[in-house]
Amino acid sequence: MNKSTLLKELFTNLSTTGAVTFSSKALVKKMLSFADFKGAKLIVELGGGDGSITQGIVERMDADAVLLVFEISQNFCTNLEKVFPQDNVHVICDSAENIDQYLDGKKADFIFSSLPLSLIPKSNRHQIYKKSKESVSDSGKFIQICYSYALKFQFANHFSEIKTSFTLKNFPPAFIMVCN
Repeated sequence: MNKSTLLKELFTNLSTTGAVTFSSKALVKKMLSFADFKGAKLIVELGGGDGSITQGIVERMDADAVLLVFEISQNFCTNLEKVFPQDNVHVICDSAENIDQYLDGKKADFIFSSLPLSLIPKSNRHQIYKKSKESVSDSGKFIQICYSYALKFQFANHFSEIKTSFTLKNFPPAFIMVCN
């Protein structure tokens, strides 16, 4: 799938993609800088989209690590499967609300998310927070890109420690919430 087709998918399904453009390289680099990938065995990405964050994770993760990429758009899933054919990268065309059904009782070392949480209905959003908290290891982190600082207060209902960072090097500028 070429970039123009991906952009068409982005705009056609704005309510589920929640973005006007893909994450910048600077945003991806900053987001991933909050994780020490060495020794991480299970990594989850919520909202694979065009694979910008996926690519950064794949470049940093150990060869024996497993990456589960959740995406609800079949077009994005098809593209992700072509771009990331590795045996240790699994593209899952399902809602992040079902994360627990794919972990085989394991806990993720990191959960990276670019889900458009502000656009997701409140009950579904809280299920995603709850399942993410339950699915990340005690020493792990849930790291979320968001465009509203107010979401920090929703994360506080599920995570005891939340650090925030901000970057102007993205359109639109974005917050990164690091939760554990």
